[in-house]
Amino acid sequence: MWIIILILVGCFSGFFLFKKNTLAVSQEPYQGLRKLSVIIPARNEAGNLPYLLDSLRVQTVQPFEVIVVDDFSDDRTKEIAESYGVKVIAGSSLPQGWTGKNWAVWNGYLHAEGDVFAFLDADIRLAPNALASLLEARERAKGVISVVPFHHTEKLYEKLAMILNMLGIFAFTSIFERKNPKKGLYGSCILVLREDYEKISGHESVKSEVLDDLFLGTRFIAAGVPVTNFIGYGMVSFRMYPQGIRSEIEGFSKGAVLSTSTLSPWTIVPIALWVVGLLVSETVFIFANTSWAVPLLIGYLVYMIQLFYFIKYVGVFGILIPVLHVVASLFFIATMLYSMYQVVVLGHVSWKGRHIQVRGKRD
Repeated sequence: MWIIILILVGCFSGFFLFKKNTLAVSQEPYQGLRKLSVIIPARNEAGNLPYLLDSLRVQTVQPFEVIVVDDFSDDRTKEIAESYGVKVIAGSSLPQGWTGKNWAVWNGYLHAEGDVFAFLDADIRLAPNALASLLEARERAKGVISVVPFHHTEKLYEKLAMILNMLGIFAFTSIFERKNPKKGLYGSCILVLREDYEKISGHESVKSEVLDDLFLGTRFIAAGVPVTNFIGYGMVSFRMYPQGIRSEIEGFSKGAVLSTSTLSPWTIVPIALWVVGLLVSETVFIFANTSWAVPLLIGYLVYMIQLFYFIKYVGVFGILIPVLHVVASLFFIATMLYSMYQVVVLGHVSWKGRHIQVRGKRD
């Protein structure tokens, strides 16, 4: 009986955490007069950049300028950006105390002339009315907004991220984060007024942080600027790691452990309950020949149904991975262990050929 209770409590925690806080679709032409600067830091993004730049060309609201900051790419990132006629900024030497992405974004800001900034990762893909909807959402929120993109996957290894993506949605939509003074932003898609960005000295204020987006949110809240997070279903998506499973593991593990440091304990507890219930249900494959088999199987199926409901708003994960969600859970566990190893033992995380010290130093 206790197994059923534990699984049901975990499953209920998921429903309690998950909020369909999607962007309202812009139905009328945007009436604002602010000039929008889109700033895209790009390091070896030749495969992703065309999707984003193509989607920017067909926006119902055209940005005042698009700036691509080439962060020492050794592929065709720079040439592709130039072929679209956008402003391309060459990377400059990384000063002591800065991480690469923070420095790239900051250089984009230094060259921007707009009144409002959209900081977009190069793997973002936008629906035609996404910028209009983002601008209207920011006007309603009266602060800075960010979006957790819908995860577009194609290959099987990409779909292994299902549990990690689900936990990300929980963390950014939890009702307990609304009043969290350490509330974070999701760095792939951020929209902010110039005046608010400059109020906190922008990315310079978090120049040494691996998870700049989370700590930016904290800075904004401390400065009295509201932080609001949305999910990107139907509007903002990305394909995170088409380069291979190694890049996927590096990408998720660089922040898997560190990201928990800014969450409210009231968010961490139901997330932990959801994960524990999920993992317990998946032990059905271990205890298949015991008296626990039936309640565990019921729990496994309950979680499977819940996941099918959630992922409609989270990403494309097919049918196989939700049915065999134990596989995605094993990937989640392996990623967390590797992340812990990097943070605790190595003292640095790896990303795109760089080792970044968890205290912000680099080697």
